[in-house]
Amino acid sequence: MKSYLSSTILQLKYYKILGEKTITRIPNNKLSFKLNDNSNSINTIVKLLNGNMLSRWTNFLNSDGEKDFRERDNEFIDDINNK
Repeated sequence: MKSYLSSTILQLKYYKILGEKTITRIPNNKLSFKLNDNSNSINTIVKLLNGNMLSRWTNFLNSDGEKDFRERDNEFIDDINNK
C-alpha cells in the first residue's frame, strides 16, 4: 500500500509540474480566450479542475462527493488576472 501511495503522489506531482509548464508557455492574453459562448477559457477550465480536485480529495476515504464549500457556479466566472 505504501509503495502504491508513494507512486501515486509522484505521478500527481509530475502532472502538476507538466500543467504548470504548459500554462507558462501560453501568452497571458490567450488564457481567457473562448472559442464561442458554449466553450470555456483555459482560466475557467483550470478553476473547474481545481474546485473538483479540492472537493474530491478533501477528507478522502472519509467522505464522498461534492463538499459544501465548493461554489461550482463561481468557477465559471473568469476573474483571473492575467497581467
